[in-house]
Amino acid sequence: MDVPFWVWAVTVGAIVGMLVFDFYGHVRTPHAPTLRESATWSAIYVGIAVLFGLIVLWAYGGTYGGEYFAGYITEKSLSVDNLFVFVLIMASFAVPRALQQKVLLFGIAFALVLRTIFIFVGAAAIENFSWVFYIFGGFLIYTAWAQARSGGHDEDEEFKENLLLRLTRKAVPTTDDYHGDRMVTKVQGKRYITPLAIALVAIGSADILFAVDSIPAIFGLTQETYLVFTANAFALLGLRQLFFLIDGLLDRLVYLAYGLAVILGFIGVKLLIHALHENELPFINGGEHVTVVPEIPTWLSLTVILVTLLITTVASLAKNRRDRIEGYTSPTGAADPGADRTGRNVAAPGSHDGLDTPGHGDGPPDPRNAPVTSRDDRSGE
Repeated sequence: MDVPFWVWAVTVGAIVGMLVFDFYGHVRTPHAPTLRESATWSAIYVGIAVLFGLIVLWAYGGTYGGEYFAGYITEKSLSVDNLFVFVLIMASFAVPRALQQKVLLFGIAFALVLRTIFIFVGAAAIENFSWVFYIFGGFLIYTAWAQARSGGHDEDEEFKENLLLRLTRKAVPTTDDYHGDRMVTKVQGKRYITPLAIALVAIGSADILFAVDSIPAIFGLTQETYLVFTANAFALLGLRQLFFLIDGLLDRLVYLAYGLAVILGFIGVKLLIHALHENELPFINGGEHVTVVPEIPTWLSLTVILVTLLITTVASLAKNRRDRIEGYTSPTGAADPGADRTGRNVAAPGSHDGLDTPGHGDGPPDPRNAPVTSRDDRSGE
């Protein structure tokens, strides 16, 4: 796939432009987005991704177009699963609803930069060492097994701080309260970072683990760096709106983890088969290619991904219908947009839309469950 430099430049410029527009158009003024706003912009970003795929289909043919769509759908599905962790982080830090957009957008921008680095490193490794496919394939099969064994996310699951987050807390002084939408503030002449900045570090560091799964997965569907980059970028761009659209409904996708396990396992097998076709390891078939098993074509990969997601969604909806009939209710408090997945009212939108009144979650008053001080409350400054 021959992609000239100017196409790369236009693509990167358009993606950066969409991030800037998102910031100035939606995030710069803190507010809790309505369901209609989230649905509209989610549809717009999906439409842009589909339109781009059609352009690839027209310009480069069905093979590359199919690879892009397979990669985009896989990355989007993995992103939905990642939203479970985002919900846990927002609840753990009691991030006010009106400020969650800023945390998500900055986290997505960080994730895009990080994944771009991973993509180019992965592409260079694949270009020079064909045995990398064995590692990617084996890792994805292990991940699929672990995903299926865990069954996804527990209703009572809590966010556990990673090493980077703990080091940040120790190294940088942190305020107990939110100070509007600030990341950094001054208290008695000394600079502190706010819990909002800590939440951003949590989102960004969590994406490091997400990238470990998603990058090998998409390289199993296409080795074209341009398609890997664009599929990741477009999957991430609409993630903020998707969070507010399906927040509170995530736990109803009860079989999503199993569907993703099937997809990751399938891609892992596809990678191993491709590794055998490209084999250069001397202890496997004397360093000769192994072509007994034919490679899995793109159309079959796309079909397996779509059918798996369809079955997963239908089965999840059917189980939720049975649960409602039997009298079980969703633990998310989906009817309350300020509730977290455990039903705790973290921050109702009405309490923070203007960021001029204090508000806090039901947890203890520590930096992870901190009250919000208004933009003008600067005692000690």
